[in-house]
Amino acid sequence: MEVKVGAGEREYFNGSIRTVETQSSVLISSSRYLNNGELRTLIAQEMLRRNGPDLPNTAYIPEVAQLLMTLEDFGRIMALFEEEKARLPKFREWCDNRALSDFKKDDVKDCEPGTLGNALYTWMTTSGYELDLFYREIQVVNDLTFYLRQAALNHDIEHMVTGFGPNHGGEIALLNANLHSRSRYFHPELSAFFNRVQFYLKAKTIMKDGLHYPEAMVVNLDAEYHGAVQGRNWKYPIMLADWRKMIDWQMADIREELGISPLPPEGQWEDTNRLCNEDDPNYGQPLMQAAE
Repeated sequence: MEVKVGAGEREYFNGSIRTVETQSSVLISSSRYLNNGELRTLIAQEMLRRNGPDLPNTAYIPEVAQLLMTLEDFGRIMALFEEEKARLPKFREWCDNRALSDFKKDDVKDCEPGTLGNALYTWMTTSGYELDLFYREIQVVNDLTFYLRQAALNHDIEHMVTGFGPNHGGEIALLNANLHSRSRYFHPELSAFFNRVQFYLKAKTIMKDGLHYPEAMVVNLDAEYHGAVQGRNWKYPIMLADWRKMIDWQMADIREELGISPLPPEGQWEDTNRLCNEDDPNYGQPLMQAAE
């Protein structure tokens, strides 16, 4: 069977296209992102490929993040920081305090059960992962560099306090919660900067799930919804939480303080990596029950 897009459809969607002349001898557009050949190639690859055992789902995230950062207007971003600090006391306090969440095991080894510190210690000693994953070489010298360091350090703490686990569904839910919360709180231009890499991660995950992993796409949509609901209940973006002040707080008290509700059922999406990560030893095995 041949599936063909006809002339009528082309006329409807493409009728207003016009040719723009240029004297350039190389490819050029009005988008600085499209003009970057390396970024263009990587995004096309990462949105269309499979998550093969030779190239995991997380491949090339550092490279895409770096390319996106090279295309930012940091003068404008710094100006937006100042404008938002004048408008938002919580954001100003966060920037001024610069309380990095660079916890080590010894910092939290004596924290009481049920506290954030205890959860961090358990995670550090059992997961095999590191808290400090990104922008390790950046020196904190201003608000922007503090944001970059702290955003990387926050990620796994955010998993713990939101209940969105580090799995396919949980990553999407946490990502979406942050997108909604930041977009409701900050100036649209600054929230777009804070969300830039997350927009890419969301887009590539939707494309790959939709093209290659239909059962994972069902989870994707479910997690996207639950993340949006919780994120819109946060009192402010939890990137602004001072985790050092809360390290001895009970997790329930932190969630009440930040408005983290509703919590997902414990273990939700726990086994969903196998739906789309072909390097998972249980890849391809269906979930035990259908999504409701």
